[in-house]
Amino acid sequence: MEGQEYGQTLRQLTLWTHHVLLPVYGREVTSAEPWCSRWWEHPEAIAQFHGLWLAWGELTGPGSKQSGPANWHRDYLVPVMSALRNPTGPFAGCKPGAHRPKEIPKVDAIDPFGPVG
Repeated sequence: MEGQEYGQTLRQLTLWTHHVLLPVYGREVTSAEPWCSRWWEHPEAIAQFHGLWLAWGELTGPGSKQSGPANWHRDYLVPVMSALRNPTGPFAGCKPGAHRPKEIPKVDAIDPFGPVG
């Protein structure tokens, strides 16, 4: 997605995250379960929440099976929230009221499979 479509999708994701997900499933912030109040500045969080939101729509929306919500909790909610709130996850450097971008792993500038020069 790009441009306006991307912006609209992020807006819908943010509304769902702030008004559905966090009021019900947001747990207290601790050093063992960090959180970033600027979660949208973490690409991994956007990707994880987007997948969680899409699964929510499929498994809890009209026409879903009665076991859909239970499957969503087990298969999507718990793994995603555990990964994001892990002490070594994307919010590891963030503290309440203080966002810190995640440092991505360094990669050598060489192309190991490129032409030999």
